[in-house]
Amino acid sequence: MLTRREFSRDFLVGGSGLLASGRLSVGEFQASTNQSTKLDCDLLIKGGTVIDPAQGLHSALDVAVKDGKILMVSRDLPEAGARNVVSAKDKIVTPGFIDIHVHCFDGISFGANADRTCLGRGVTTVVDAGSVGYPMIAGFIKYVVKTSMTRIVVLLDISALGITVGIKDTMKNLDWVNPELTAKAAQDNKPTVVGIKVRLQQTIQGDKDLECLKRALEAAEATHLPLMAHVDNPYSPLPDILKMLRKGDVFTHFMNGNPHGVLDANGKILSEVLEARQRGVIMDPAEGNHLSFDVAEKCLAQKFLPDTISTDLVNQSKFGPVYDLPTEVSKYMALGIGLEKVIEMVTANPARLFDYSLPLGTLKPGSEADIGIFEVQDGDFEFMDSAQRKRTGRQRLVNKAVVRHGEFILNED
Repeated sequence: MLTRREFSRDFLVGGSGLLASGRLSVGEFQASTNQSTKLDCDLLIKGGTVIDPAQGLHSALDVAVKDGKILMVSRDLPEAGARNVVSAKDKIVTPGFIDIHVHCFDGISFGANADRTCLGRGVTTVVDAGSVGYPMIAGFIKYVVKTSMTRIVVLLDISALGITVGIKDTMKNLDWVNPELTAKAAQDNKPTVVGIKVRLQQTIQGDKDLECLKRALEAAEATHLPLMAHVDNPYSPLPDILKMLRKGDVFTHFMNGNPHGVLDANGKILSEVLEARQRGVIMDPAEGNHLSFDVAEKCLAQKFLPDTISTDLVNQSKFGPVYDLPTEVSKYMALGIGLEKVIEMVTANPARLFDYSLPLGTLKPGSEADIGIFEVQDGDFEFMDSAQRKRTGRQRLVNKAVVRHGEFILNED
């Protein structure tokens, strides 16, 4: 049986089979290149509709890749000189998706395999959101980060236990919540560690949520890193939590339907939530088991959109309602957010949140050659939230192939 890489190479040599949708509008594009010109590149993706919100591109364009970087994005690039050519006819071509909330300590607790569940669905970069605390970060980097083709960066959990023994009760003993040791481990493991994670939920730390948040912020301040705060059914009122978050910090699971949520008794967004966004706090829904369609629809009706879309993916996700990031993107399309906007939420927007040490989330020449090739399918598609409530969408985004640092990989499913 061919490996994924062998399959991809054979596919590329043949130059056949894949995929810019005539249904999609065409906007501005870079200058055309004469077909008689020879183009020296490793990979040429032809005939797709490029959607790159970071550059304001939504056009029928070709993408050339060389030495793991984007060489050129232009119309009618010549095939002569390209070592591998892939047709993206009737497909969209995007920067590789970025999922800022996954758990990928494969084999430990409920961690997913990033290459299978993320890269195999067009997600080239993931942020592991607190799978480990300071005692296990070195092992996580050695055995997961460095062995994965998917780019993985890490939010270090303020709890020493992370989620390696599950989640319940992991911060009720504050001896396990040590900002000094967390800060030291984060500093020692930069640039892989890009932030600090804290979970604020009654089943995790009881009535100690504000103290745990305080300690997490101490670690974040000491390392000059952003903080991601999981907030769902906390002990303390949400306004007390939000007032502690800083510009660039992430409020994840903000569309949950549990007590102390973002809506008041009349379904209106709390003024403290609006103020937090105005202050620069990032709003991320990260479904996991934390998404309510009812809350999401009320937020969207008030023009309060997510800044990013993420999954909270774990190894049980094959059973739903979270399957992969393209499915999550499709849910928000079903809720009424347009295609360009949802792609921005998984490319340009998350690329700005953390220091990934190289330019991501765009197809700008010179940036990392992380690329997704997707099909927009029309039909009636049923989606579920965390409480199994259903909504029907008219379109679904499905990954067909991905390029990671210049290497083409065909989606085998």
